[in-house]
Amino acid sequence: MSDLALLQELAPLELPSLELASLGPLRLERPGRLLPLAGESVAAGFPSPADDYIEAGIDLNDHLIRHPSSTFFLRVSGDSMTGAGIHHGDLLIVDRSLDPRPGRIVVAVLDGAFTLKRLSRHQGRLRLEAAHPAYPPLELGDAEETLLWGVATHAIHPL
Repeated sequence: MSDLALLQELAPLELPSLELASLGPLRLERPGRLLPLAGESVAAGFPSPADDYIEAGIDLNDHLIRHPSSTFFLRVSGDSMTGAGIHHGDLLIVDRSLDPRPGRIVVAVLDGAFTLKRLSRHQGRLRLEAAHPAYPPLELGDAEETLLWGVATHAIHPL
């Protein structure tokens, strides 16, 4: 089976609707919150004199979320992607509208369980690879049920 046919066969997972009565209805559109943006970039090498000038604000939604109606946040559990800079407890931004292509980090559902791995092609077959040497690659055809649920676009973690 070709990679394209395999990806077409792996339709996105339909999630049941959730009721969050104490939180009220979720809104896709909300007023943006602008945060101050310094006029200069910060040097990561040799220090330079700081400029107290603050430019117009920045809305992180505009920079981190391209497709609001298909973007979800997930909390990372485990350490299989630490080599890619994604750590246990990170907040992951996942866009379900992006095509899962080799080289991208994807959220997959294998036999009903979520996993986060890099999609790759090895010897003509698609597989999921961890970014930690303790975890072996997972061939997509080995699981009974495999769904490529979305593409990770950003990981947010404390320093």
